[in-house]
Amino acid sequence: MKKKILSILMSTVMMSALLAGCGAAQTAEPTPAQQETTTETAATEEAVAPADTSEAITITYANFNASGGNEATLDSMYKAFHEKYPNITVEIETIAYDDYFTTMQTRISGGNAPDCFEMNIENFGAYASKGLLADLSDIDASTINKTALGAFNYDGIQYGLPENFSTVILVYNKDLFDKAGIDYPTNDWTREDVDKAAKAIRALGDDIFGIYQPITYNEFYKVAAQYGGSLISADGKSFTIDSAENIAALESLVNRVQDTNVQPTPDQMGGMGDWDLFESGRLGMIPTGTWCFNTFTDACDFAWDICVEPGQTKKATHFFANALVVNASASEEAQAAAKTWLTFLASSDETASIRLEAGWDLPALSNMDALAPYLEITPPDNRKAVFESLDSLVLPPIINDYSKMSDIISESVSKAADGLCTPEEALKDAQAQCESNITLN
Repeated sequence: MKKKILSILMSTVMMSALLAGCGAAQTAEPTPAQQETTTETAATEEAVAPADTSEAITITYANFNASGGNEATLDSMYKAFHEKYPNITVEIETIAYDDYFTTMQTRISGGNAPDCFEMNIENFGAYASKGLLADLSDIDASTINKTALGAFNYDGIQYGLPENFSTVILVYNKDLFDKAGIDYPTNDWTREDVDKAAKAIRALGDDIFGIYQPITYNEFYKVAAQYGGSLISADGKSFTIDSAENIAALESLVNRVQDTNVQPTPDQMGGMGDWDLFESGRLGMIPTGTWCFNTFTDACDFAWDICVEPGQTKKATHFFANALVVNASASEEAQAAAKTWLTFLASSDETASIRLEAGWDLPALSNMDALAPYLEITPPDNRKAVFESLDSLVLPPIINDYSKMSDIISESVSKAADGLCTPEEALKDAQAQCESNITLN
């Protein structure tokens, strides 16, 4: 059973959009009503929306997350739900991820969307902004992690429930730290501390490296936030790509490759992937997702652990999640039943237990007692860092031409990574291109 639980699967894509408006990427903070710690133990009773279940009703639910092997797991969750709410029948349709969003768009346009459905974090903001999702503010979400819940609050309204989540943490090779004679990373570390440790580990041998953090758009906007930077101004009216904070962030990434060489160049990688390098025992640290746990447990013959990813002026952590949402066009009766089903799916002890035993993904619960089986599995020893990371989520901006912006920035940071230009030159070029080709709302 432990082997099953350990397989925390990555079932979302890398997020590229979230929350309202065209504001800058920022560290997510709960609303005042949500100011609770992620480790708070919530009420033990299940949070279930008030639905009139005196009359039998059938609702429809579409999802992509169960495709490819977890259809039976979802069916087990539904059986537990139907036993408790026998008058609510849920017709479940599981659609392959590659086809899901095209199918949903067609159905919504045709007026025959399901009563409730799954939505990835990448598309949540767009659906919420178009009025396609029902308000879920009346749901009792007391057992759901408040920070994860806040990620699906759009313009002050709760439009989604977090079905699952993963975060990025810093994974480190304890054996290499021991050989270098340095202390293990802690949640208090900054990027400067990481660089010092990376240099000490790099000194252990020509084929040993301190850290690997890909120089990509997604890593750049996260590290920019760690330096207090952003891609767009707070009022959403101008690009801030070439700010001093952002330049410092990109320099910190590039210098690890071009200057100190604590991070290997492509040639030094010799065709290996970053996970391969870590598994070989030749890499000291790697910021990556919680979905690595099962693979590293099987592949690594050395001691390793995790901590919250270090920031600089502040912490900023990537966040991955799927939302459970209700169709705003569904009937009042269907919406009430759908809220009951989705709340059970997101927050009941029954579904949490089924998820963990199946090794499907991690439920976003505030009650740590329910997650005790997950926290007890080792390695890594410091699994609580997964939940501590939720205190510092970083969210990219939403703009109409998001893909164009990310493509422009991706090309620019890649040039800097390859040494074709300085980080400052790269970001000034990206700033100019975005200003010329993209109109902000």
